[in-house]
Amino acid sequence: MNRLVVVSNRVPTANAGAPSGGLAVALDGLMEKRGGLWFGWSGAIVAGAGGTTVCVRHDARVDYATIDLTPEEHDRYYNNFANGVLWPLLHTMPELMQFDRRDAEVYRGVNARMAATLQPLLRPSDLVWIHDFHLLPLAACLRGRGVTNPIGFFLHVPFASADVLSAAPEMGNLVRDLLAADLIGFQTANDLANFVVAAEMFAGAERLAGSVLDVAGRRVRLGVFPVEIEPHGFAELAQRMAGSAEAERLRRSLYGQHLILGVERLDPTKGLLQRLSGMRRLLERHPGWVRRATLLQVAALSRKEVGSYRALRVSLDREAGSLNADLAEADWQPLRLVTRAIDRSLAAGYMRMARVGLVTPLRDGMNLVAKEFVAAQAPEDPGVLVLSRFAGAAQQLDGALLINPHDADAMAEALDVALAMPLAERRERWQSMWSAIAERSPLVWGRAFVATLLRATAIAPVPVAVPEMRLRTVGDHGSQAAVSSELVLAEPRRSPALMPVMMPGRV
Repeated sequence: MNRLVVVSNRVPTANAGAPSGGLAVALDGLMEKRGGLWFGWSGAIVAGAGGTTVCVRHDARVDYATIDLTPEEHDRYYNNFANGVLWPLLHTMPELMQFDRRDAEVYRGVNARMAATLQPLLRPSDLVWIHDFHLLPLAACLRGRGVTNPIGFFLHVPFASADVLSAAPEMGNLVRDLLAADLIGFQTANDLANFVVAAEMFAGAERLAGSVLDVAGRRVRLGVFPVEIEPHGFAELAQRMAGSAEAERLRRSLYGQHLILGVERLDPTKGLLQRLSGMRRLLERHPGWVRRATLLQVAALSRKEVGSYRALRVSLDREAGSLNADLAEADWQPLRLVTRAIDRSLAAGYMRMARVGLVTPLRDGMNLVAKEFVAAQAPEDPGVLVLSRFAGAAQQLDGALLINPHDADAMAEALDVALAMPLAERRERWQSMWSAIAERSPLVWGRAFVATLLRATAIAPVPVAVPEMRLRTVGDHGSQAAVSSELVLAEPRRSPALMPVMMPGRV
């Protein structure tokens, strides 16, 4: 069996506890079953941490290899460029990005350092699977160091249209870098279609039959692989936690009111301010829900170093205070806002208690919270999911009430319908959504991607043209020289023979 090498920005650590976040939840089961190497940033910020020093620890069947970041790398690579430029840009919110070429240079420098550190750890038959927007240039960096292993890349966030991407001067280069992979996966068909246009525009790629691109004589396969949850395990967790002491305290505090629940990070893409506007409009247009419904919004603080996140916290506090001040009564308030993280298991219990799950991102690659809400429901008395049509999950969960999160009146009407929905319709809608996720899992998702990567590289009739990465120092920023890369096509090199192709059920 080919060893799987997963590369992500963050790597689970020994003291991190249960995995949190979509990427960790999606990958943890696959790595436990299959084994392999997981490589990325340790989460530590250490002065003078540059270079190719790597820490390796072994846990069960998985080796974890990590590097530390310098304070400047964390600031420029992680905060400023990955989260300050790429995150809002890929979510079609270019007005929130603040582009600085020095940040882009350090972003490339970290990817080049990761490639230099990872290369000696690779074996000839390894499969390399790179994850997410932090590592867009990494496939090209590895090819530039002569790595010919099969490389797959999966983007967990949306991929914006080419005209939106053009707002960031570096995006054309990053799209070309990404095409050094053999398989590129997306959450939705719309993301894939946007990437095809960008590849044609920025890299002169030509789309062949099926989801295959010809890029200067080599073939790159594209695919749609919606990330999944473990629905049966989450359902059991929710049922158990709904009877916990913490959940019982919430139940008593509601005094028979219907619970509307939102659970996510405090993030500009999640539509939190729009959600509060929808709640206000519900109570103004349908005053019969006053004292009969309340919104519990958990918005855990994140990325506090990024300016747009700090500004959102200020705006959210202001709007929350205004909503409660204007509409609350002495013994009831429409909104309960919690800005600290709560345990995933407790969130599952809250979901089972909720009459309405309110998931309203302005744009989202998938949104696993929507799927978790469905899994958490009691089949005999399920709640209703009100879901943004701009979340990837909307393409699977057709039993949700789909809304445009920018339309407060439409959100208010959907909430009114959800709160008043009769039991028979709630059961019918829930059953439709449960059927869409019940036979899926992160393990099946991961196996499907790996099997496709094996097939893509084993049967490709065109030799791989390995990009040659020319590195040049472009400036000294603090303790480390920033590195930029220049990508050119070298003579095609044939990949070494692969192990026999594994079918999905055996990977």
